[in-house]
Amino acid sequence: MSRRPAPLTGPVSDSDLRLLRIYRKVVECGGFSAAEVELNISRAAISMAMNDLETRLGLRLCQRGRSGFALTEEGAEAYEATLQLLAAAEEFRTRINSLHARLKGELNIGITDNLVTMPEMLITDALSALKARGPDVHLNIRMIPPNDIELAVLDGRLHTGVIPRLKPLPGLHYRSLYAEQSRLYCAVGHPLFHARRVTAGQLAEHDAVLPAYAQTPEIKTMHEPLKAAASATDREGIAFLILSGRYLGYLPTHYAERWVGEGRMRALNPRHWQYLTHYSAITRKGAPPNLVLESFLEELDRLVD
Repeated sequence: MSRRPAPLTGPVSDSDLRLLRIYRKVVECGGFSAAEVELNISRAAISMAMNDLETRLGLRLCQRGRSGFALTEEGAEAYEATLQLLAAAEEFRTRINSLHARLKGELNIGITDNLVTMPEMLITDALSALKARGPDVHLNIRMIPPNDIELAVLDGRLHTGVIPRLKPLPGLHYRSLYAEQSRLYCAVGHPLFHARRVTAGQLAEHDAVLPAYAQTPEIKTMHEPLKAAASATDREGIAFLILSGRYLGYLPTHYAERWVGEGRMRALNPRHWQYLTHYSAITRKGAPPNLVLESFLEELDRLVD
């Protein structure tokens, strides 16, 4: 059986890149309907673009219809190739922009959840200073789990990220930012809410919510006395269960502050049942020059110092 000829001949054009960007967004959103809002174009326009891209590539990229949206095997490989191509195009643009005194281009940054309430507004202040230096800089923030941020920085999809420092990877550079304090909380209605002092034995008698994400051995030790009765993939999920009045759980003090101030939540033995999580800004070692990223890191370093 003869192999079908490759339809993608000649250089990749601006029109091709536009279609690939639409395809990337459709995949990331999980279908045409969600992508319609993100792209600010109609579903009919998205459908037409997808048809054009499939014709251009000579591949069936996805199944769509009443049964829902799903990538084909070829579509999944085309998506990975799309990410590499668009990252390379952005890297080229960033390197060219670095030749100019005026900052231009994008900063793609990944951040873990619930850091915006940190009293030390290092990230916010650094982004503000960057925007003052380069009004034309386009900022893209993705709120995703720490391991996803690490992978995205390593493969170039993100320029930098802010994550808890758990197990440093050899391909990344870490800049220490701050230490986040967490305490053990319960809410109004919980039997321990009015207790003056709480022992490990008392903790073991009450249901607790534990984090379903990576922690350092030291932090895991602080969770050992708790009676694991629920789990949550992020701090917001932990807060939901604590506020039910049925669970104990650890939360960052800056995140719990609003409920503590309202009298709806309190820390138990705060001097004892507490720990620190150290956060770092990460970048890829050996990454090509990027004036936008370097300027952002300069502002972070200035604020940390």
